[in-house]
Amino acid sequence: MFRSLLRITSFSSRTSSVLAPSLFFRNFATHTIKFPASVESISEGGVQAWTKKVGDHVDVDEVVVVMETAKTNQEIRSPVSGELVKFLVNIGDNIPVGADLFVIDTDKVGASKAKLEEKPAAKAEAPKASSQETVKEPVREQAKVEVKKEEPKKETKSPEPKAKIPDAPQVKVAVGKREDRREKMTRMRKTIAERLKGAQSTYAMLTTFQECDMSRAIELRNAYKDDFLKKHKVKLGFMSFFIKASTHALLQFPLANAVIIGDEIVYRNYIDISVAVATPTGLVVPVIRNCENKSFADIEKEIIRFSGLAKEGKLPIEDMVGGNFTVSNGGVYGSMMGTPILNPPQSAILGMHSIENRPVVKEDKIVARPIMYLALTYDHRLLDGKDAVLFMKAIKSMVEEPAKILLDI
Repeated sequence: MFRSLLRITSFSSRTSSVLAPSLFFRNFATHTIKFPASVESISEGGVQAWTKKVGDHVDVDEVVVVMETAKTNQEIRSPVSGELVKFLVNIGDNIPVGADLFVIDTDKVGASKAKLEEKPAAKAEAPKASSQETVKEPVREQAKVEVKKEEPKKETKSPEPKAKIPDAPQVKVAVGKREDRREKMTRMRKTIAERLKGAQSTYAMLTTFQECDMSRAIELRNAYKDDFLKKHKVKLGFMSFFIKASTHALLQFPLANAVIIGDEIVYRNYIDISVAVATPTGLVVPVIRNCENKSFADIEKEIIRFSGLAKEGKLPIEDMVGGNFTVSNGGVYGSMMGTPILNPPQSAILGMHSIENRPVVKEDKIVARPIMYLALTYDHRLLDGKDAVLFMKAIKSMVEEPAKILLDI
C-alpha cells in the first residue's frame, strides 16, 4: 500500500515538471490595438463599422475599424501585419480613448480562417396521400318542404311622401399609414446641439446687419476667373474675397480676434479662420490657418480640399481644432437673411447670404444692384456695438472695393 502511494506521487511530480512550461506559455506574437488619442478634445468615440472580418489578413497601415467621434469619423489603422483574430468591442459601443479595439496575430501573416457555412438542414417533406385513398363526401338528406296557403292581403293607404332631407357632407379621411420613426442622434449631431446651446448660455450674443454691393467683386471675378483657373488650377469664388477682407479687418480690430477665457482677454497675433462646411451628418468648421500669409488661390485650394474630405467623412480632426473667427456662407443654399450662432471659443462669426438684384439709391437714382445681406454675430461682453459695427463696415468696404484688400487700406 505504501509503495503504491510512492509510485503515484513520483509519477505526479514527473508529470507536473513536464507540463509546467506549457501551462505558463505565452504567445508574444499577438498585438492588442487600442483606440489612439488624436487630439485633446476627443476623449471617447463610438464603433461605427468594421472594415475587416475575423480571420482576414491585415497589412500595415490598413484600416480595420471606423470610429465616430464628436468632430468627425476616425479611421483606425493596424500598426502591424498579420491575421485579425479577435474583436474586443462591438458596433455601437461607446468606448474611451485608450480602450482595446482588436487583436492581430503576426505569426499568421497571410493566413485567413476559413469560414464554414452550415448547410441548412433538409426539411422533412410531408407524406403524400396515397393515390388509392378517396375523399368521401357526407350524404345529404333531402329536406321536406311544407306549403302554406296564402291569406288575401288587406288594402292599405300609401303614406304621404315626406320632404327629402339633404345628406350631410362626408368628411374625407386621410388614407395611408401615419407613423413616427425614431432614429438615434449621431455623435456629431449631438455634439453640435450641445455646443450651440452652450454658446447661447455662455455668450451675450448680438447680431448686426449690413448691405454689401457685390458689383465690383463680380466684375473682378468675371474679368479674371479664366486666367485664375488656368494658373492656379482652382476656381475663384466669393469666399476668398470675404476671408481676405475678414483677415484685414481682424488685423485692424484686434479685439474681434480676441476671446474671453475666465477673467482674462486673450489676444492673438495670428488669423485662423474657420469655414463652415456641410456634410451628410452635419455642419463642420475646418480651419484655414495663418490667413494673413495666404493668397486668394491658397484660400480657394484649402476650401476645395475641406469640402472634398468632408463629403467623404475623412476630414482630419486636426483641421477642425482652433479658429479665431468663422465665416459661414448660407447663400449657397438660397438663404436671404439669418443670425448665426457663435462658434465657441470665438467672439464673432460672419454670415454670408444669397446675392439678389435689389433696388438701391446711387447718386440720387434708383438702380438695380447685386446685393448681399451680411450678418455679424458677436460677443457683446467683449465687443461694444460701436466696435462691432466698425469691424463689419471694414469687411463690407473691402468687398465692395477689392482693390483695398490688395493695397491694405
